[in-house]
Amino acid sequence: MLKACGNICRVDKLGRIVVPVKIRRMFDLVENSPLELFVEDDKIVFKRYLPQCVFCGSNDELTEYKEHHICKKCLEELSK
Repeated sequence: MLKACGNICRVDKLGRIVVPVKIRRMFDLVENSPLELFVEDDKIVFKRYLPQCVFCGSNDELTEYKEHHICKKCLEELSK
């Protein structure tokens, strides 16, 4: 469910929007924080990006391999 926050943002000529400081603080967003963009019907949703294991979806103890994330457990299973 979407919740209105009372802010209206405008897109500048380069296609950028500014996320208000109140919202950045709420979600602990700092400069260069990765965000995912989702589109559903007439909605655009930004979500903080959290990398996940390509096999099981876990985000604990990840290792990056060829631009993919693999958790420690799956890595151990693969090495058997």
